Amino acid sequence: MKNIFTSFLILLTSFSMMANVALSDKEILVKLYEATHGAQWKLKWDLSQPMTSWAGVKVVNNQVVALDLQDNNLEGQIPNELGDLKNLQELNLHKNHLSGSIPASLGNLTALRVLDLSFNSLSETIPASICDLTNLKTLELYMNRLTGELPSAIGNLQNLETLAVFNNEIQGEIPASFYQMKALKTVLLNSNKLSGTVSMDIANLTELTNFSLFENNFTGQVPLSIENLNNLKEMNISYNKFSGLVSRKLAMLDTLNMTMINDKGVAYLMNVAIDVDKRPIVSEE
Repeated sequence: MKNIFTSFLILLTSFSMMANVALSDKEILVKLYEATHGAQWKLKWDLSQPMTSWAGVKVVNNQVVALDLQDNNLEGQIPNELGDLKNLQELNLHKNHLSGSIPASLGNLTALRVLDLSFNSLSETIPASICDLTNLKTLELYMNRLTGELPSAIGNLQNLETLAVFNNEIQGEIPASFYQMKALKTVLLNSNKLSGTVSMDIANLTELTNFSLFENNFTGQVPLSIENLNNLKEMNISYNKFSGLVSRKLAMLDTLNMTMINDKGVAYLMNVAIDVDKRPIVSEE
C-alpha cells in the first residue's frame, strides 16, 4: 500500500510540474491556430514548418514580436495563452470573425505597442488589465459588441496616441484619468452609450488632433476649453444632449455644427454666440 501511495504522489507531482512548464512561442501560436479554425484561414500556416515561415508572424531571436492576421478569416475565441507571448510588440487581428470576450491575459503583454482587435464580434467588457499595457501607443477596439464602462485606470496608458472604441455599446462616464493621457492624438468614442459631462480638463490633451464623441448621451455644457486645443483639426461631438451656448469657432470646428438631440429626440442646432470677444458666454469656474 505504501508503494502505491508513493507512486501516486510521484505521478501527481509530475503532472503538476508539466502544468507549470511554460509553452514555447510556437506552441502558443498553434493554440491560436486551433482555437480560430486555422484550416479555414485565407493564409494558412504549415505547422510542420518553422514559425518564421508562417504568414503574419515576425520573429526575432526565436521570439514572436509581431502578429498580423488582419482580414484572415479567423473565427472563434482568442485563447488565453496568447497573453504568454511576452515579447509581442504588435497584435493585429483586425477584421475577422472573433467572438467571446477579450482575454484578461492580454494585460501580460507589457511590451505591446499596438493592439488592434477592431471589426470583430467581441463582447463583454474591456478588461481592466488592458490598463497595464503602459507601452501601448495604439488601442483599436472599434466595431465590436463591447459593453460596460471604459476602465477607470485607462489613464495609466500615458504613451497612448490612438484610442478608437467607436461603434460598441460602451456606457457610463469618461473616467477622470482619461484627461491625463497627454500623448493622445486621436480619440474616437462615437456611436456608443456614453453619458455624463465632458470635463474642462480636456484642455490637458494638447496633442489632440481628432476628437469624436458623436452619437452618445453626453449632457451639460460643451467645455469652452476645447478652444485651447491648438492642434485639433477634426471634431464631431454632435448628436448628444449638450446644452447651453457655444462659440462660433467651436460650432464651425464640429463636423455637424453642433447638432444635438433634445428630450423629445428631435435634432436641433445649439445656440451659437455671435461675438465671443465682446460677450463672454459662460463661466467655467
